[in-house]
Amino acid sequence: MPVTNSEELVGESKLFFETYKKQIGESIRKGRKVIYINFEDITSSSPLLAEALLSNPEDVLQLLETALEETGLMKNIRIRLNNLPETQKVRIRTVRAHHLNQLIYFEGLVRQASEVRPQVVNARFECPSCGTVISVLQIEKKFREPSRCSCGRKGIFTLLSKVMVDAQRLVIEESPESLIGGEQPRRINVFLKEDLVEPVMEEKTTPGSKVRAFGILKEVPVPLPSGAISTRFDLAVEANNIIPLEATYEELDISEEDEQQIQELAEDPEVFTKLRNSIAPSIWGYEEIKEALVLQMFGGVRKVSDDGTVSRGDIHLFLIGDPGVAKSVTLKFISNIAPRGRYIVGKATTGAGITATVVRDEFLRGWSLEAGAMVLANKGIICIDEIEKMDPQDRSAMHEALEQQTVTISKANIQASLMAQTSVLAAGNPKFGRFEPQQSITEQIDLPPTLINRFDLIFVLRDLPNKEHDDAIATHVLNLHQRKGIKADIESELFKKYIAFAKQKIQPILTKEAVDEIKEFYVKMRRASTEGEGRSISISARQLQGLVRLAEAHAKSRLSPTVDKIDTDVAIRLTKYYLMQVGYDPETKTFDIDRFTTRVSSSKRSKIMLVKDTIKQMEERFGKQISVEELRKQLSDMSEVEFEDAIEKLKKSGDIFQPKQGFVQIVGSR
Repeated sequence: MPVTNSEELVGESKLFFETYKKQIGESIRKGRKVIYINFEDITSSSPLLAEALLSNPEDVLQLLETALEETGLMKNIRIRLNNLPETQKVRIRTVRAHHLNQLIYFEGLVRQASEVRPQVVNARFECPSCGTVISVLQIEKKFREPSRCSCGRKGIFTLLSKVMVDAQRLVIEESPESLIGGEQPRRINVFLKEDLVEPVMEEKTTPGSKVRAFGILKEVPVPLPSGAISTRFDLAVEANNIIPLEATYEELDISEEDEQQIQELAEDPEVFTKLRNSIAPSIWGYEEIKEALVLQMFGGVRKVSDDGTVSRGDIHLFLIGDPGVAKSVTLKFISNIAPRGRYIVGKATTGAGITATVVRDEFLRGWSLEAGAMVLANKGIICIDEIEKMDPQDRSAMHEALEQQTVTISKANIQASLMAQTSVLAAGNPKFGRFEPQQSITEQIDLPPTLINRFDLIFVLRDLPNKEHDDAIATHVLNLHQRKGIKADIESELFKKYIAFAKQKIQPILTKEAVDEIKEFYVKMRRASTEGEGRSISISARQLQGLVRLAEAHAKSRLSPTVDKIDTDVAIRLTKYYLMQVGYDPETKTFDIDRFTTRVSSSKRSKIMLVKDTIKQMEERFGKQISVEELRKQLSDMSEVEFEDAIEKLKKSGDIFQPKQGFVQIVGSR
């Protein structure tokens, strides 16, 4: 840069900082060594300075920092830019060689983050001949020593000191929503240092965070195995600023005005109904499901006992139903409105993709962890569509994340436990197209009962002809197509901030009244279980914990510091609703959670035991091999389907086998 031009730009910079005293004063009051400058302010104050900054960003940024120090307002300052012109915005996949040494910005997801390590930025050397102290700026990748001293000495100089700053490398990947068609997301390396890697900032750039990165594109030499440098170079961005684009509910900034609006909304006795009506307003009906979704977004209270046992506060929901009942639309809506919301499809997801995996790090020359969807959605919501289409071995990786809310990985030389404090909203389709209420849920969907049992609420969505409902749905859908927008009761931004305020400020405690109410319901349901050897279990301790979480979430929705009867009533009503859908046995006219926690209901189990006992009795009279035809005559009260099902179950369990056609025998009988 010519001297005259530099002097002119320094003058322009000082004039600009005269207009920026308020922002500078704010940084001084907060004790920061950084000032954030809106590029539009530079453009309006000095078009010459703005143009120079875009054409030669590295030198002009140093000039700006020097000019600010010369004003005497701040020392050792770093300037961070934001709100660059749209012309400087790029997609990661469109970064090319002509962008080198230019100021660019882009958006994406943080996929990998290295450890923060010190980096030399300045070194002081002493000349052994004359004692002169020489400072050398370390702006290159290779550590640089002085070439010669003013006394004429060339050669070895004594290193006196080094100025170190913290540095970190991020791998940023294109966001899924920015991709077109079958494009695969591209990645780029971003190097951060100084204030950009402070603990507060590091928490906002963890894997899974969506960020907007500003910086200067640099080339990175690629060493060959021989030690020489390749003619091909990697591209990396030396970050000037990085801005988190999405925060968890706990990180959302709530102003005094926002808080006033939130408090006014909380005083409305219909606040829960309004929250419900603000969930997917484009979908008609499903009031109970929408209520459950509201409670899921608020969540219960995470508890850690004295012995270290953790009780999760996050609520998991599972939707199963006929095609075309808006399951996927619901999942998409929730993933978009929730901070750190993630949407994945079962068939296109692996176990590593949903939890975590170990990948080779070419830059660190080792192995590093790469977070999967559940880790990326930490303190958010993950929506899994078509969960039944996941491979069984991939689904097994979810068990730990659903209950313990951690992902443990032990591969290569890495042993780690990652946080996965996320709520799970899953959807699946019945095996045979449509849901059959006469069959248990485990018979209709290819999911292990141990996984289904980890969901707090399970809802069945059925497409049944009904004149009134069909008319209402048709009117609702056609209004949408006529662009007669269906407005939510609560605007989405206020909706998010309301939930954020509740999560930040409200930790409701169970009152004695609430405890008594939940206890009474639990004991009553347990007492209603049928007596006898094959008695059904209507509710278990897992559902009891779910009741507490639902009641706490409803208390949060009212911004109440205590869980009262009004909260437990909603929790009990939703629990009864889902148990009636998936846990009611029409044969025994009782609730039986074995219909979805195991593959065999208590009534079926009783019939299976009856068949087995009958075979044993007949063996005493007729010998080891029992005719299936004679066995059927003995059990004539049992239907053909029930009889054949019991025989198949006993064969699969290894209790009986078929020695020859038309005969059965107890395993181990002599």
